[in-house]
Amino acid sequence: MRKKLFVRTYGCQMNVYDSERMSEMLAAVGYEAVETPENADLVVLNTCHIREKAAEKVYSEVGRLRALKSRRPDMLIAVAGCVAQAEGGEVLRRAPAVDIVVGPQAYHRLPEMLARAERARGSGVIDVDFRPEAKFDELPAPERPAGPSAFLTIQEGCDKFCTFCVVPYTRGAEYSRPAAAVIAEAKQLAKRGAREIVLLGQNVNAWRGEGPDGRDWTLARLILALAEVEGVERLRYTTSHPRDMSDDLVEAHGAVPALMPFLHLPVQAGSDRVLERMNRKHRASDYRHTVERLREARPDIALASDFIVGFPGESERDFEQTLALVRDVGYAQAYSFKFSPRPGTPAAADPLQVPEAVKIERLARLQELLNGQQQAFNRSCIGKRLPVLFERPGRGRRQLVGRSPYMQAVHAEAGAVRIGDLAQVEILAAGPNSLSGGSPAI
Repeated sequence: MRKKLFVRTYGCQMNVYDSERMSEMLAAVGYEAVETPENADLVVLNTCHIREKAAEKVYSEVGRLRALKSRRPDMLIAVAGCVAQAEGGEVLRRAPAVDIVVGPQAYHRLPEMLARAERARGSGVIDVDFRPEAKFDELPAPERPAGPSAFLTIQEGCDKFCTFCVVPYTRGAEYSRPAAAVIAEAKQLAKRGAREIVLLGQNVNAWRGEGPDGRDWTLARLILALAEVEGVERLRYTTSHPRDMSDDLVEAHGAVPALMPFLHLPVQAGSDRVLERMNRKHRASDYRHTVERLREARPDIALASDFIVGFPGESERDFEQTLALVRDVGYAQAYSFKFSPRPGTPAAADPLQVPEAVKIERLARLQELLNGQQQAFNRSCIGKRLPVLFERPGRGRRQLVGRSPYMQAVHAEAGAVRIGDLAQVEILAAGPNSLSGGSPAI
């Protein structure tokens, strides 16, 4: 009789990818996935440490699971991901109901850890070692049917050490998978139905891997190879760092039709003084120049970005420089947040903390500008015919929802189109977060 597995995933696309790999690996040792934790023999919480009070939210979730475990003492609870890496043994101390603490680079050892936890119930098993090359060598290749769009992790870790960020401490140093392994997984995903592949990494454009020819490849060279994989019609990559937008990668945006004209390129702030305090190692003018180069290579490219307001030491003049950069660049989408200190990061100990009321007011002003830009970009699509990759059913009985090249959700009547089809759609209307189209034409 197969055991039941429930996985709850928090945070980024890389965690989604990791959860899928863990589920497939555990399926090989007798676990089948279920939709709720109530009847699960194993519950895995794959956690994220980026957002505020992430650890506290995990402990609250474990508290809810403890009530289930009291009725089903054979249930095992595993805390995985970045909170597990950051907190380590503290998880077991604060939450005795947890049986396993496993960091992002140790997922391939989960079956062994499960066996140890079952033998020594109540004692807790922990593994937060940094060995990403072993993880990727030993995690199973994807086997289940893929959706029309599939994630593929090609890089992990970060060497940038921005003063606000925990990633270098929870994911370790930058590691790039060999090109041959990435291409092989892309072929498997395409065979399983994926028509779009999204390349993932904490600093994905820092990818530098050994190519099948024995030479060092850049991300641009890898994209050229992936564009040749049969069945792959769309490529994307996220998340990028402005310092790693090399000349050949910029050129790839104009030279590779499969590479979508949409790039998430976080800048965080428009003030050189704040960027220096963040340890971003680029200036606002560097970012503007990169945007110019991208638009020269691919005139129809649209940009998304990340912004932090109220960073320690940020003055009103600094914030106005961020607003000026947003006006200069123009974004199709953006993510903006108030600064919140992450324990253990330099910015958390900075004495020049900005008052909460000031952060709230600045965030409102920034989001008003960004939301206006997003709505204007969406409206600019009305009347155009865009290729849409349909991914899921819509709310209506004969409605489907897909993605435009610019990552907008597009709602359209299905007609003869099915999930997984790539079809031309005339855009008839635009909302704040999505588009509406006419009947698709393949």
